[in-house]
Amino acid sequence: MTTLNRQIVLASRPQGEATAANFRLQEVPVPELQEGQVCVRHHYLSLDPYMRGRMNESKSYAQPQPLDEVMIGGTVGEVVASRHPKFSVGDAVVGMGGWQEYSVVDATIPGMLRKVDTRQIPISHYLGAVGMPGVTAWYGLVKIIAPQAGETVTVSAASGAVGSAYGALAKARGCRVVGIAGGAEKCDYVVRELGFDACIDYRAHADYLSLAKALKQACPNGIDGHFENVGGMVLDAVMLRTNAFARIAMCGMIAGYDGAPLPMANPALILVNRMKIEGFIVSEHMAVWPEALQELGGLVASGKLRPRETIAQGLASAPEAFLGLLKGRNFGKQLVKLI
Repeated sequence: MTTLNRQIVLASRPQGEATAANFRLQEVPVPELQEGQVCVRHHYLSLDPYMRGRMNESKSYAQPQPLDEVMIGGTVGEVVASRHPKFSVGDAVVGMGGWQEYSVVDATIPGMLRKVDTRQIPISHYLGAVGMPGVTAWYGLVKIIAPQAGETVTVSAASGAVGSAYGALAKARGCRVVGIAGGAEKCDYVVRELGFDACIDYRAHADYLSLAKALKQACPNGIDGHFENVGGMVLDAVMLRTNAFARIAMCGMIAGYDGAPLPMANPALILVNRMKIEGFIVSEHMAVWPEALQELGGLVASGKLRPRETIAQGLASAPEAFLGLLKGRNFGKQLVKLI
């Protein structure tokens, strides 16, 4: 009996804001395995802001998502059939299976699938705190910001998968950690559950000058390092409060993912404060992943990092959940449960 695989493909490119009409749900048979291949039944699908940029055809750090092909995305699941000696039925694995219920993977290609241990860490966390978002936080903090104990560091989207990991990693290094998030509930979680020293609700501020004033109160000694996920008003406010020789890790610019330019209010501050601003893509730094994942796994297993998840049910819910993510409606890591 042929197993049917439900998939979501990119049906059209957004004109401005993305909508559910840009996606299409389809069913195709799962192909027969060839030598060296593995069939994975996905348990969870990761939804991440970078996917919005890939939907555009404009120049970016990665090739655009092709039309009429399965949307890119990280997945965790279980091997249900294998023709590769290193993978057995029942193995828990993480990979880039995309927006679909099954994937057939050429396991002979290094890095396509990685086995994970679910005895102390829930399988879903391998898409968040102990996965790509966690490593993203680790690289930006450790390799770009490189904080010293006692320094003040900040992060936008503090309650999300990247921000929560960043906070735990920074506190472990003796930093004062201040988050920026959208809404009082998220800010409360960032302080009470994640252990940040303070968190500012950017929605309570009409402009970057007002937000910068709140940052001055939360960061009385200025800002030494910042991890940027948002851009726009948030970045402008942070730059007003930076110290000399501050470091900014540029990871995401979600405020501009709909294609509109994001002007910078005070670019002269880069010179005045002799700032280092460095953009990075975590997939270009695979050599650090083992070290980062080991530390992140230890933080989760010990309870020092308690990541929160928002879980949508079923593949068909992925488009609306993704659009909600872009609007900040999720709380913590956004996942889709597929089983």
